[in-house]
Amino acid sequence: MAVEKLTMPQLGESVTEGTISKWLVSAGDRVNKYDPIAEVMTDKVNAEVPSSFSGIIKELTAQEGDTLAVGEVICLMEVEGSVSPSSVEQKQEETKETEEQKDTSQKRRYSPAVLKLAQEHSMDLEQIEGTGAGGRITRKDILKVIETGQIPAAAENFKQAAQAEPVQRNSVQDIAQVQPLSAAPAAGLQNGDTEIPVSGVRKAIASNMLRSKHEIPHAWTMVEVDATNLVEYRNAVKDEFKKKEGFNLTYFAFFVKAVAQALKEFPQINSMWAGDTIIQKKDIHISIAVATEDALFVPVIKHADEKTIKGIAREISELAGKVRNNKLHPEDMQGGTFTVNNTGSFGSVQSMGIINYPQAAILQIESIVKRPVVMNNGMIAVRDMVNLCLSLDHRVLDGLVCGKFLARVKEIIEAISVDRTSIY
Repeated sequence: MAVEKLTMPQLGESVTEGTISKWLVSAGDRVNKYDPIAEVMTDKVNAEVPSSFSGIIKELTAQEGDTLAVGEVICLMEVEGSVSPSSVEQKQEETKETEEQKDTSQKRRYSPAVLKLAQEHSMDLEQIEGTGAGGRITRKDILKVIETGQIPAAAENFKQAAQAEPVQRNSVQDIAQVQPLSAAPAAGLQNGDTEIPVSGVRKAIASNMLRSKHEIPHAWTMVEVDATNLVEYRNAVKDEFKKKEGFNLTYFAFFVKAVAQALKEFPQINSMWAGDTIIQKKDIHISIAVATEDALFVPVIKHADEKTIKGIAREISELAGKVRNNKLHPEDMQGGTFTVNNTGSFGSVQSMGIINYPQAAILQIESIVKRPVVMNNGMIAVRDMVNLCLSLDHRVLDGLVCGKFLARVKEIIEAISVDRTSIY
């Protein structure tokens, strides 16, 4: 029996580590190739990790709640037959690493979990040897040092972190403001207070939101749109559509289609900041925010500009179902170039969204409400009005192009009618 190492997979193009939220197997269990062995949580998605071999679980080297870098061993498995080429290759790489000088190019790129632990223990990160890719220090490295009791103290905590190399733009786990904030004062529990542990998903959301607010200079602008024609059109066809297609025709599908069309006409909005350059994306992949009881996910509608309103409505329904049934795959979360958030579903009428890093903007679709409006002829009429609130990265975008973009979305929505708008 050969012993094979199963490692933390890369569950996304910019994912560098994952947290084991639940083991689905125990030591001694026999599993087949592709059977799920663990549930892993990243900042992008929760996913089941399949086995790479058929055999018997020998040892679970990581515990539930452990955060490991991509490529770190999570368990050992006894596999029948001789040592596989992958094992030979891995041993050769390990031998080569001991013979040659180790790569330390990523040593100073610290994750929020590493920074927090090091801060709590006044630890000098320069004196810690990282086992992650490129010599990067992982949470496991910090915990190992803490267990030994020989903690290298820093004269000035995190001076090195503040002088660290600029973070790479493709890493969601890194935060641009690498010097940590001062620890918040303890709130103190009083009688009747409830202490709620922070879940891994909530920590990942907090980290990403903090990074976005610290690094991106946010600005925002808003327009109000007369959606009366949209409301009348949708109400006239929604029942027949549901009966024929089997899923709902939502207002949100119309807005996503309008945004996709406007992004095609104003490609500057469909951009990302990349340090010395601005990357203007060719494909229009719209991220949509889907909330659960304790988390927020942003699955992606790929090539939204090429889809009909019906096609977009179908994808919205399918992606929302995947989120709520914990069936999202990594590929469902990747590649977004612009985010549309349906805040109106909660009754909101005005809000400023935090940009989904590294995108350049996010659009909040607020609640459609009936309001008295002064018409062009001077008469007052009750109309269905909606606010569209755009948050923008002021490094990439300016008010002029954003104003034109919003005006175009407004024009498309207000022009919707049975005669001019096709759902199919």
